[in-house]
Formats: sequence, C-alpha cells, structure tokens
Amino acid sequence: MNVNGRPEQFTAQPNELLVERLRDGLGLTGTKVGCDTGQCGTCVVRLDGRSVKSCLVLTASAAGGEVATIEGETTRGGELTGLQEALRQEHGTQCGFCTPGMVMALGELVDVTAGGEAPTEPEIREWLTGNLCRCTGYHSVVRGVQRACAAARAEAPATVPEPAVVAASTAAGQEV
Repeated sequence: MNVNGRPEQFTAQPNELLVERLRDGLGLTGTKVGCDTGQCGTCVVRLDGRSVKSCLVLTASAAGGEVATIEGETTRGGELTGLQEALRQEHGTQCGFCTPGMVMALGELVDVTAGGEAPTEPEIREWLTGNLCRCTGYHSVVRGVQRACAAARAEAPATVPEPAVVAASTAAGQEV
C-alpha cells in the first residue's frame, strides 16, 4: 500500500487492524486509538480518498490502497492545511486528542464541497457524527469547517459555460 504517498511493503497478520499497522508498524502515531470499537473517530484516516475508521479496517483489506494519515496532511512547505488553519483560528482544537481524526474526516467534507454549495451547519454536524470531542462542544469545530469550506470555494476555479455579462445602472437609470 501507499501511505502518505510512499510505497510500503510488509507482511500483515490476517487479524491485524490498519490502526495497528500505522501506529506500531510504521510509527505514524498521529492516528489515535480511542475506543477500539469505531465509536470515537480518533483513528480516522483516508483510504482511497474516503474517510474510514482504521480500527475497523483489516490491514490486508487495504492492500494496494492509498492511505493518508494526519502526518501526510501538511502542505509541501510544512504549513497547516486550510482546514487545520481554520480550526486553529476558530479554536476548534483544545486538548487535541480528537483533532487528527476530525481533520481526516472533515477534510473529505471540505474536498467534496469545494466546487459546490457550502455545507450547512446541520450537514457539518451530521458529518461529525462518529467523531467524539469532549472539549470543544463542536461549535468552534463547525465554525472552522465553515471557514475552511468558504476558503476552499474561493480557491476553486469557477466554471462558467458562457462569458457572464453584467449590466449596471446609474442613479439616473442609465445602463453602463
């Protein structure tokens, strides 16, 4: 499998969980183990572009896949991603234990909405289902996602099929 853009080869036990391989086998400890039952979301990674709870995925089932962890989420220069920066600005991280899983799960939401309508607050909260946070109360996380989505939409190239013609009128009613 490729992990954060790097090919990795290893032999996995039939019952080995992806979270175990990432943390213990590859030293990627940003992926947290919280509940071991898929309830808390601290272990969320992206597998082939989709957020998954790595404590529920067998390593063998991810063979040949593309896995992205929180360690692979920085920009080339090492700066925070748009979502990470928005969460920082909105105080969406406090103790930080849930943050890696939230960033991985919410990053997918930012990506899938970048070219379209911004997600509503209820849609963001629905997306957060399965990511437990004991510190923030989610309000600051929702604001951070809204900020990140707005920034992503601003960066997304606008697709306009025909050149737009805009007419304005002066106070005297003359078209300009």
